[in-house]
Amino acid sequence: MNDFHTPVLLKEVLAHLQIEEGKEYIDATIGGGGHSEAILSMGGKVLGIDQDQDALDYVQTRLKVSIENQKLLLEKGNFKDLDKIAHLKNFTNVSGILFDLGVSSHQINEAERGFSFLKEGPLDMRMDKDSVVTAEALVNLLGKGELYDLFNKLGQEHRAGPISNSIIRARRIKAIQTTDELADVVKKAYGIKGELSVYAKTNINKRVFQALRIAVNDELQSIEEALPKALELLGANGRIAVISFHSLEDGIVKRAFKDFANRNMGKIITEKPIEATSEEIGLNSRSKPAKLRVFERN
Repeated sequence: MNDFHTPVLLKEVLAHLQIEEGKEYIDATIGGGGHSEAILSMGGKVLGIDQDQDALDYVQTRLKVSIENQKLLLEKGNFKDLDKIAHLKNFTNVSGILFDLGVSSHQINEAERGFSFLKEGPLDMRMDKDSVVTAEALVNLLGKGELYDLFNKLGQEHRAGPISNSIIRARRIKAIQTTDELADVVKKAYGIKGELSVYAKTNINKRVFQALRIAVNDELQSIEEALPKALELLGANGRIAVISFHSLEDGIVKRAFKDFANRNMGKIITEKPIEATSEEIGLNSRSKPAKLRVFERN
C-alpha cells in the first residue's frame, strides 16, 4: 500500500507469477512500485518500466535501497517497446512479466494531469508528458464522425452521437480546454440541468473520459503489440500476468492468450479471470473492475 498507487490483486499476482529468489521479473507498468516491492521482498530481481516520469521519480526514492543493490532497474518507456527495453537491460530470459493496465491513483488524483472529471484541470490525459497528443487536441480538432467513433468504440458510450454534437456546438464558441468544461458539455448532451451528485457525474462522464484517455495514450494498440513481445522474453514455464480494468483491454488479453495456446506456445492458467475479493474492494474501491489473466509459456 502507498500514497501513489495501491497495487490491486497483489496476493493473486504474487501467487500466479510463482516468485522465486534470484529469478528475474519485468514490471511493465511499475506505477507506485507496490507489486515490484513485493517481488523484491521475495528475492526477485525486477526491471521496472513506466512511461510516466512521476512514477519513476516516486519509485526512485521509495525503493532506493533496491536500486542501489542493483535488484531493481528502472527505465522510462512504453511497454509496446518492451523487447527493446528488455534487451537493453539484459532481461531476456525472465520468469515473469506483469502488466497492470489503466490509470494510476496518482494520475487520477493530480488535477493538472487532466484524467479526472471530478477535479478541474487542463484537458491533458497524457501518461507520458513528453508525448504530443492531448485530450484537448482530440476534443477540439476531430470531426463529428471521428468523435462519434472514438466515444462509441473506445468508451462504449450509448450517447456518442449527442455528445459529439454537443462538443461541436460548444467549440464553435470557445475551445474546450478543461475537464470541467468537457463535463459541462457532456451534461448538456444528456439534457441535464443543475448540480450533479458525484455518482451522477461519474455515470455520464466515465465513458467519455475513458475513450479520450485510451486514444491519447494509444493504449489498446500498445497492449496488442506488447503481449507477443512479452511471450518471447519468457524463459521456460515463465508467466505473463495482466490486470485489466475494462472489457476492451480484457478482450485483447483473452484473445491473445487463446491465440498463444492454439499455437502450442504454452497454456492459459486462468480459464476465467481472477477478480478482487469483497475484502479488497472494501479497502480499495478502484480494485472492483480489475481482472487478472495469466498465461504460462512452454
